[in-house]
Amino acid sequence: MSYVCAMSDRLFMQRALDLAAQGLGGVSPNPMVGCVIVHENSIIGEGWHQQFGGPHAEVMAVNSVENKQLIGQSDVFVSLEPCSYHGKTPACTDLLLKHRPRRVIVASLDPNPKVSGTGLEILRNAGIEVDFGMLEAEAMELNKRFITAMKLGRPYVILKWAATSDGFLARSNYDSKWISNASSRQLVHKWRSEEDGILVGYNTVKHDNPQLNVRDWDGRDPVRVVLDPDKALDLDYKVFDGSVKTYWLNTQEDFEEDNLISKKFSRDHSLLDGLHYLYHQNIGSLIVEGGAATLEQFIETGNWDEARIFVSEQEFVEGIAAPQLDLQPESEQSIDEDCLSTIFNPVTRKLWQKN
Repeated sequence: MSYVCAMSDRLFMQRALDLAAQGLGGVSPNPMVGCVIVHENSIIGEGWHQQFGGPHAEVMAVNSVENKQLIGQSDVFVSLEPCSYHGKTPACTDLLLKHRPRRVIVASLDPNPKVSGTGLEILRNAGIEVDFGMLEAEAMELNKRFITAMKLGRPYVILKWAATSDGFLARSNYDSKWISNASSRQLVHKWRSEEDGILVGYNTVKHDNPQLNVRDWDGRDPVRVVLDPDKALDLDYKVFDGSVKTYWLNTQEDFEEDNLISKKFSRDHSLLDGLHYLYHQNIGSLIVEGGAATLEQFIETGNWDEARIFVSEQEFVEGIAAPQLDLQPESEQSIDEDCLSTIFNPVTRKLWQKN
């Protein structure tokens, strides 16, 4: 059901969503969750899930309340249905049953079949008033990575590329430095810090020798993934320097040494099988940065969820053509001289977009 609420309640739920968003880049493959505890229209406790394996939002919020006796007379606003099973941490429904708040207001259901609907049912059966659906669309969009990964069994895939104004991704010799401007490149490093993994193909490693790390932003380095079907690259490239865990997806051999994992797949299904494999390695989101053939492979197979495309004022006249998506951008913005467009895959978007 949808929950019709007073404006003050919406503000408290929005606060829970804002808190949840602070978990981006730290909690995956778990969802981002925020929780606010309100007594007589004042916040007495709040928290968010800050790190994978760490305390959940409800625990953080309850722990922040000075007078725990007030929780029984309070409303708890939580952006995602409280978990009802013991995983790395105890069930949050048990914590709420212990303190018995007056109401629990939930924005969206947990898509995890271990939880979905069960958490709300447990609270209702215990006599706690439960309301569901406040800011549900916003909550689902916030956790689009988690929802997509949970439902498809693969990471949420973000395609990223920079193109010239005349439609080229690189020059004929594969040189692509620099199409986008410094501000755009810094933004890309911020994005890298927010996702679990970063993937490139054989040509990008061979011609660009990228580090695929976060240098222009504070944050964690993503896990590196190299798509090299023939396993033709040698270990002298920067992506194999051992500084970050690196998955080498190919059709040749399995081995693991230090931070390098070579994983063999059949040639016919290597991309999707590779994505399923990465999901089971706790990689819930993946940013794909090229090259052209690799990006086209994701597009042609439909294994993508979001595309972020920079278009610069430069012209190459000839070169390697950029991928084409015959879809309307969700948004467009200027990054200094560059134009950034964001496009969503309409097929997979239905998984997290509220009707």
